[in-house]
Amino acid sequence: MAGQQFQYDDSGNTFFYFLTSFVGLIVIPATYYLWPRDQNAEQLRLKSLRRVHGRCLWYRLRLMKSQQSIVPTLKKAALLFGWAVFLFLAYKVSKLDREYQEYNPYEVLKLEAGASIAEIKKQYRVLSLKHHPDKGGDEAMFMKLAKAYSALTNEESRNNWEMYGNPDGPRVTSFGIALPAWIVDQKNSMLVLMCIFILINTTQLFMHFMYKTPTMNMKRLVMVLTAAFEFDPRSNKEAIIRPTDNIEVPQLIRELGNINVKKKEPPFCYPYSLKARVLLLTHLARMDVSENVEEDQRFVMKKCPALLQEIINVGCQLTMMATSRGGLRAPRLSSIENCMKLSQMVVQGLQEAKSPLLQLPHFEEEHLRYCISKKYKVRTLQDLVSLKDSDRRNMLRFLGEEKYEEVLAVLGSFPYINMETKLQVLDDEDSNNITAGSIVTVTVTLTRKRMSEMFEKEEDAPPSTEETNAEEVQGDAKTNKTKVWQNKNKGAKKAAKSKKKKLTKKKPVTQQQAKGDKAKQANGNVAGNDVAAASKAEEDDLSDKGSESDEAEGNKDSPSERDEESDKQSDTEVDEIAGDDEEEWEALQQSIQRRERALLETKSKVTHPVYSLYFPEEKQEWWWLYIADRKEQTLVSMPNHVCTLKDTEEVELKFPAPSKTGNYQYSVILRSDSFMGLDQIKPLKLEVHEAKALMDNHPQWDIPETEEEEDDQEDSDGIEESEEDEEDND
Repeated sequence: MAGQQFQYDDSGNTFFYFLTSFVGLIVIPATYYLWPRDQNAEQLRLKSLRRVHGRCLWYRLRLMKSQQSIVPTLKKAALLFGWAVFLFLAYKVSKLDREYQEYNPYEVLKLEAGASIAEIKKQYRVLSLKHHPDKGGDEAMFMKLAKAYSALTNEESRNNWEMYGNPDGPRVTSFGIALPAWIVDQKNSMLVLMCIFILINTTQLFMHFMYKTPTMNMKRLVMVLTAAFEFDPRSNKEAIIRPTDNIEVPQLIRELGNINVKKKEPPFCYPYSLKARVLLLTHLARMDVSENVEEDQRFVMKKCPALLQEIINVGCQLTMMATSRGGLRAPRLSSIENCMKLSQMVVQGLQEAKSPLLQLPHFEEEHLRYCISKKYKVRTLQDLVSLKDSDRRNMLRFLGEEKYEEVLAVLGSFPYINMETKLQVLDDEDSNNITAGSIVTVTVTLTRKRMSEMFEKEEDAPPSTEETNAEEVQGDAKTNKTKVWQNKNKGAKKAAKSKKKKLTKKKPVTQQQAKGDKAKQANGNVAGNDVAAASKAEEDDLSDKGSESDEAEGNKDSPSERDEESDKQSDTEVDEIAGDDEEEWEALQQSIQRRERALLETKSKVTHPVYSLYFPEEKQEWWWLYIADRKEQTLVSMPNHVCTLKDTEEVELKFPAPSKTGNYQYSVILRSDSFMGLDQIKPLKLEVHEAKALMDNHPQWDIPETEEEEDDQEDSDGIEESEEDEEDND
């Protein structure tokens, strides 16, 4: 009786199919992404970045690697070896016998289908003499010939072959699994799991502490980050515990001061976690360390951005679980934003309270007193850009000409993001009406510009000789500055408001000024009379036109003309409604096309290299974009990690509208994962209306019934008319 059977491939035939596919999936993408670029092209790229990034640590390390590194040669050798294995496996697969093919006895006997019994016997006799084992033939082939002869000459075997495809009758259905049995053996389970992944322990660690401490300050976050198992030598062979750590690490702890060394909570008290914490804090403090410590410090810094992104993902998961299930504690918004701030601090090698101006070259702590003086009040990068060139040069007089030009080049390479938002409810009749519980879509358009363009705008301002023109140009420049930099200091705003109030105060009118005003009015009577005469003439014309129109309207007393006007008005209203519907339909189609393009196309994550003086590897400009309720300290939409913003990028943020009607104040927040002081916060006002009640009897559902009633009515009317005609004829 036929049945089912599952078996692993112990013979190794189908395993080659699996292995060939597996190796191909690794080798082909690896060749595309990891094949070393042309050394000349890499040298030209580094040369183009030298003017701005020449002082960065990652640039100097990359330059040294490109000159004396054998990594490109090893990559090529490894990829070529992978291709050799792939081609060998493909050749091996092509030579394997097809075990699961349809059995045909005519093919075995080398006969055409439908041959007679005499032809079958004759052919069997010839082939059996040729392949008989006693005469040096192939025994396996001889057995196949005997089976085929029996299938074609024996009535029962012939019927089995025609019905089941096998002379012996129905077979057991076999499902082969293209894996050798030793992979799923219980003895080898730990080995297989270790080969798959090891980061799951770190994710569980982050999940535990994010749930345990929803409000996580910066000190606590540093402790959780450096407790990751990537820094534990037992889990990661790249992590090293040196004998000199017992001398150097305590010395660095004394220099740093209070870093919670006495905390006995595991795993914060473990040696690997303490060492990683010390290395991170010395990096943020820009302290000088020995060569061995610096090597370990670079290893820790390279891991930090990805680990911080994992903490943010864990926080988002906990937030979604808390909102969907209830009863769980969601992380506070400040905890997630601290992760983003710490990413900026790690890349720039700066502590949280330090000035963002220290991201620039040749800026030291003692130089900041020139910037924050009462004369200039420069505290941010935007303030430095908005200064006049003469004031900027005078403020930075402690820099030589070459250093000053380098500072301007670096500052000009920094990004400035223009952020535009559009609020709507897609897939709804009224996309601008936000109802309770509806899915709100905020489309954010990000446009990246360089700060050097702001310098060019100031330089391109046209000079003027007259004082009035100069004042207009200065006023335009001020308005342009307020448009470019949205985040102004509160003190500057208050000062501007006080100045406006002083300017708008009315002075007491004296008798001489009153006489002067009367004289001015007397001198202006001629022009005033002319203007009055012209205005009277215009009023007469308008009154004539109005009387003519009134007469025309009065003449339209016939009902047919009135019906025509009402029909025209209704037609125009219908056209307007149809036009609005077409616009909404086109917008919906465009949004669907954007989503399809975003799913299909793969954009490169290589955007712009980040200027970072102390980060050990090249970092690309990436951003976090999200919506938050800063009053309630909660996330409204999950942070979108924008990794493809090169020039312009459009991002959709979706979230459910509140269940209660009213006005809500949210914030659209853009944060860099690499630069300090370039974050933007844009207010988002939400007016939630009550949801429309569902209609039990919609008109479109009654169309078939009304059509039938109208047809019945027309038939009855026709019958009545015919009866009346017959009566008239009689």
